Amino acid sequence: MAFFTALAVPAAAEKISLQDLSRYLNGLTTAEAEFTQINSDGSISTGKIFIHRPGRVRFEYAPPDRNLVLAGGGQVAIFDAKSNQPPEQYPLSRTPLSIILDKNVDLTRAKMVVGHKQDGNTTRVRAQDPEHPEYGSIELVFTAGPTELRQWVIRDDSGAETTVILGEMKKGAKLKSSLFNITIATNQRK
Repeated sequence: MAFFTALAVPAAAEKISLQDLSRYLNGLTTAEAEFTQINSDGSISTGKIFIHRPGRVRFEYAPPDRNLVLAGGGQVAIFDAKSNQPPEQYPLSRTPLSIILDKNVDLTRAKMVVGHKQDGNTTRVRAQDPEHPEYGSIELVFTAGPTELRQWVIRDDSGAETTVILGEMKKGAKLKSSLFNITIATNQRK
C-alpha cells in the first residue's frame, strides 16, 4: 500500500543547474510583466516591469504610487513622484540587479553564487558581485518545465529586503529604447 501512496504524491522539481539558469537569463532579451513588490517596510506596490537585456529595466508603479525606477546607460534612476527633485542616480554596477541585466550572465563564475537550492517546485539562487559583495545580493526564484523567472529578493548593502513577484511574462516584444532613457523620463516628469 505504501508503494501506491508514494506514487500519488507529486515529485518535487529537480534543482535547475546554474548553467541552465545562465542560458535562460542570457536568452531573455525583452520581457514585460505585471509585478507585485513587497517593500522592506512591509508595504506593497504594484505596477508593470519592462526588461531589455542587457542593462535596461523599467519599473512603472501603478497609481496612486506613480514612482518610476529606470536602469539604462549604466545608471539607475529613482524618480520619487512626491519630490520635485531630480531623480536619485547611481551606477547600475553597484546594484544586485546588474547580475541579471549583465550582457553575459554566468552564474558559474567563482564566488558569484552563494546559495543554490531546490525548494519545493522552485530553484532558488542567491548571487552577488564577487568583487563587491558589500553591494548586496539578489535571490532569484525559478520554476521548471519550462524554466521561468518568477521572483527575486534584493538585499541591499544595509540588509533591507525588497521582493518582486512577477506575473506572466510576455517575452520577445519590441521595446522602444526611449522607455529606458533617464533624460527623457526626467523631462517628461517636470
